[in-house]
Amino acid sequence: MPKNPLSLAVMAFLVVLSTGCGSDQAATASLGNQGSTFPPASVPLVRLSTDIFANPGSQHATEVEPDSFSFGPRLVSAFQAGRIYSGGASDIGFAVSADAGVTWQSGFLPGLTIFQGGGTNASVSDPAVAYDARQDVWIISSLTISLNGATQVVVSRSSDGGMSWGSPVAVSHTPDPDKDWISCDNSRTSPFYGHCYVEWDDASQGDRIWMSMSSDGGQTWQPEVNPAGAPGGIGGQPLVQPGGTVIVPFLGNLPQIQAFSSHDGGLTWTAPVIVAPVVAHLVAGGLRTDPLPSAQVDGAGTIYVVWQDCSFRASCVGNDLVMSTSTDGASWTQPARIPISAIGSTLDDFIPGLGVDSTTSGAGAHLGLTYYFYPQANCTVATCALYAGFISSTDGGSNWSPATSVAGPMSLAWLPATQSGVMVGDYISTSFVGGKAFGIFAVAKAKSGSTFDEAIYTTQSGFDAVAANSRSSSSVELPLRAHGRRARPTLEYRPPLRVRR
Repeated sequence: MPKNPLSLAVMAFLVVLSTGCGSDQAATASLGNQGSTFPPASVPLVRLSTDIFANPGSQHATEVEPDSFSFGPRLVSAFQAGRIYSGGASDIGFAVSADAGVTWQSGFLPGLTIFQGGGTNASVSDPAVAYDARQDVWIISSLTISLNGATQVVVSRSSDGGMSWGSPVAVSHTPDPDKDWISCDNSRTSPFYGHCYVEWDDASQGDRIWMSMSSDGGQTWQPEVNPAGAPGGIGGQPLVQPGGTVIVPFLGNLPQIQAFSSHDGGLTWTAPVIVAPVVAHLVAGGLRTDPLPSAQVDGAGTIYVVWQDCSFRASCVGNDLVMSTSTDGASWTQPARIPISAIGSTLDDFIPGLGVDSTTSGAGAHLGLTYYFYPQANCTVATCALYAGFISSTDGGSNWSPATSVAGPMSLAWLPATQSGVMVGDYISTSFVGGKAFGIFAVAKAKSGSTFDEAIYTTQSGFDAVAANSRSSSSVELPLRAHGRRARPTLEYRPPLRVRR
């Protein structure tokens, strides 16, 4: 497989690129009275990468929408760099830690766009990260957008721990794919050990869901198939249980959180079941966000799904983050509110990135959740103060630690614009490595003239879920029958005759 050594990448970052806190004095001062009753974050952060592209059409310097995955002491993240208003970015960046988050290296994937490594596409979006333990290959899926607007799901492969990456391999062959995700079966006892699964939806087909499988580390892919009933939706995330069953939660078109499964290694897929209806508050300030699920699996195979929802708020005045779990993908628990704040608070919580320590399970499962929030849900473009937060559980979500602000306040004027609103990402990520949770998220600081300062960060030391002392529960809370409206659909690109993003 052709490689692009890190030493030849356009840019590489070694060890700690930039260390600081979640906010700085100048940034906080420039926000004026925004969030003045809510203290700035003070958690030490590490900057993982910087948008080094200079192509016209992108909003530089911006990085958004990270995913991550860990295996052993290694953690790999991928994200958009150089966000473009009409869809996608200049390239997909990556950041790698081989020592449980102590030091980092980063670069950019070759062959995806005309801006890096001989690619032919105008932009690229929607990165997701997986690892195939059987083949010892790291894989990043992404969505390329051609010069004429056609999209395709592709994967980039690395056989040296994410330090260098090959040219992209095509996965999808449907007309108009969007919102891809990838996961691999890493259980040695599974009959499908080494199978990798990619999910996407096709906007030209009513967001019909498609699945494809590879058994050779992503070098080749089986023809795509639909789940039974050809359901429509967006944001599916395949998760593999130790026995090889694959469960895919997604946001259905109704809207509902739904899930479908495969019990034969991806040859066939069941019709979806309903996890829960979605009632979501429209986030203020024109921030781009939807109630897309963030889902993970623990060491015994329990599936955890988190999304933003206003069912616990009177009149749907703001979102909480809620969670449902399942051991089989067919029966799901009633969604429970994650107690980030007191019920009925003024906070608006959204864009969750859930992580689960795969060495833990059941009543002892360690969960880490990174998310964004506004202290005041009813803010405006001028007054909204954006923060990133973190909360954890050591008992499978029955009880939660106090919430911690990790970044902010951020002004919406510091974020790149898209056709669907200003952007930090349609999703973010949390991964456990060495027993600690590392949130991977975009942080924006004040612009310098027309140049942005938005990059991907993580916490300097990770969060120790055990030390955080889980003690808050929402088990006695019941949802209200609030009536809200679904946020705008999170589609990536807008062709001339159809509203998309």
